[in-house]
Amino acid sequence: MNIYQAMRGVMTEVGAIGKDKKNQQQGFMYRGVDDVMNALQPAFVHNNIFVVPEVLEQTREERTTKNGGQLLYSILKVKFTFYADDGSFVSATVIGEGMDSADKASNKAMSVAFKYACFQVFCIPTEEMVDPDSETPQQSTRAAAAPKPVRRAYNNDPKPQQEVREVKSQRQLQLEYLMQGTAHTLEEANIVAQKCYKAKSFEDLSNGQFGELYDRLQNKIKEEKQGVK
Repeated sequence: MNIYQAMRGVMTEVGAIGKDKKNQQQGFMYRGVDDVMNALQPAFVHNNIFVVPEVLEQTREERTTKNGGQLLYSILKVKFTFYADDGSFVSATVIGEGMDSADKASNKAMSVAFKYACFQVFCIPTEEMVDPDSETPQQSTRAAAAPKPVRRAYNNDPKPQQEVREVKSQRQLQLEYLMQGTAHTLEEANIVAQKCYKAKSFEDLSNGQFGELYDRLQNKIKEEKQGVK
């Protein structure tokens, strides 16, 4: 179905979206929904995708600020359906929360829900992505958690060295997902890149060339699954 190929096209075209906006009250940087829409809209048009939101659940309550003012707090459960031009689709259901002193709480919740649905569905890279393993919450003295085993690198020095973490690119993740459950490997993708495009690896290809390589491997895997030699 076209939706899978179209979504892969969006993932190929959309680059990292950094934290360019600043919260004036608390001083932290964030990515606005406008940043996400501006990055995705051209890719959606080029790959013939449109999205339809559907609010499944809504919870609203009033809260009082420290200054005695009133805030409307809205929690929405929203289903976003991404359609391709052949009618095939993929859906994602997320939670959005928003607060406002007037009538914009639900609008903000919708914006937050859409932003994070897109980040997760299209695996959009972020320049300031924080690995969950890089932070350790302070533990309560009531229960001592068992230490988490870590993978370490060793050389001739018997002492464990700095922990090694592999950072995978978006292209590597796409190919690994495509090749999952098959005998194909990333080295095969590198060989195709070298033979057909005179590149050192698939990471050095242009977006268009990588798309052609991906389609080539996808068709090969599809033929193998259908028993076509």
